[in-house]
Amino acid sequence: MSIDQRIWPARRAFLRDAFCGFGSLALASLLSRELSAAATKNPLAAKRSPREAKAKSVIFLFMAGGPSHIDTFDPKPLLNQLDGQKKPDEFGEAKYQFVKPNARLLGSKRKFTRCGQSGIEVSDLFPHTARCIDDLAIIRSCHGDKVVHSAAQYELFSGRTVPGFPSMGSWAVYGLGSESDSLPAYVVMPDPDGALEAGQPMYMNGFLPAAYQPTLLRPGDTPVRNLDLPPGISLDRRRKTVDFIRQLNEAALPAGDTDLAARIAAYDLAFKMQTQAPEVFDFHDETQATLDLYGVGREPTDDYGRRCLLARRLVERGVRFSVVVSGGGPGNKQWDAHGDIEENHLRMAGETDQPVAALLTDLKQRGLLDSTLVLWGGEFGRSPEAQGGKGRDHHNLAFTMWLAGGGVRGGQWVGATDAIGLKAIDKPYHLRDIHTTILHLLGFDQNELTYPHLGRDERLTLIEGKIIKEIV
Repeated sequence: MSIDQRIWPARRAFLRDAFCGFGSLALASLLSRELSAAATKNPLAAKRSPREAKAKSVIFLFMAGGPSHIDTFDPKPLLNQLDGQKKPDEFGEAKYQFVKPNARLLGSKRKFTRCGQSGIEVSDLFPHTARCIDDLAIIRSCHGDKVVHSAAQYELFSGRTVPGFPSMGSWAVYGLGSESDSLPAYVVMPDPDGALEAGQPMYMNGFLPAAYQPTLLRPGDTPVRNLDLPPGISLDRRRKTVDFIRQLNEAALPAGDTDLAARIAAYDLAFKMQTQAPEVFDFHDETQATLDLYGVGREPTDDYGRRCLLARRLVERGVRFSVVVSGGGPGNKQWDAHGDIEENHLRMAGETDQPVAALLTDLKQRGLLDSTLVLWGGEFGRSPEAQGGKGRDHHNLAFTMWLAGGGVRGGQWVGATDAIGLKAIDKPYHLRDIHTTILHLLGFDQNELTYPHLGRDERLTLIEGKIIKEIV
């Protein structure tokens, strides 16, 4: 065999192998770019729901601490007759945190009146909300699994009694994205009195990508800090700075790093908020009649009124999910009436009743209520048995929530508790059924909106929930 015959095949093999190697490197580079582009692609872009959606956005009026159903929307004449007596044995037992075995029943001092064309009975705690009663679907037979605040709050928001799972707000944004590119898709407005027992984890995105986490606004007149450009910095210069930061981040973005991708998107959102969002938080374009409607500018309604008005302004601009919290800090600062149900509920209702009714009225007159689902309620209710003589303990076996707008058939009440409000006995609906109904109104079956996590497709409802068909 000649030297040429020995060399040429080797040369051909070398060139073949070399080109295959270079091709692999080129393919890897292209795939890396595609993965980086996918990671930086806006995950909050508006999406269409797989089914007909009656609601486009949700406002949750979260009454933290647990409002008493038997003092608000579920009158119990027999409870009043038995005031001061031991609970009759036929009603069964209930698990409480602090109510003693020798506790006596506590009647309600509230006066109930039939309101609206529907004739639904509403407590005198809510004279303003009573005027909107024909838009409300009152669910009197709600129940949950936990009797402590933190676990019940986790279940209310995420369908689980432990932290680490996505909230219903994060699920909604994961499924539908946002209709605004200059405002957060999911907003939480906490009470200025402080944090709640479950803390921020109850509102969070859990194992969903970081893009679906909420934006927590600050209480007071400046919900978002630093919306104005710094002195001496022009809009063009700020844009160049943001673009430069984006280029640096994208150059170092590992494939599949959703946390860094979310941070990149947050820089862009922050810039857009500096240019477009300040007017959202500025109420100077609202008429005095609107401010008066919400009770803005006077106590005790100013704070909650401002936050409800802001929720309406956010809905107008495409924000998908808003939580307006009533109650914060320890015990009595919430609807957590252990010591004195009268003092607590008169105060908390005085702060929220007018703003809640104003929100419903304002949404309706602007044509937004049909597409905005409004949910009202807390993590549980209050006990029919007294705690310490004048208070009521936590109670998860029966409580009331209501929904309005967003395809809900109002002017009706659904389900019932027993004669003293101890247990839900007719058409009982678990918190998971509330979640299932919300998803349905947003255009999702609970089994369609899933996310792979630790080898299984997770969803909002851990156990199969029921749609509350009476109201949809």
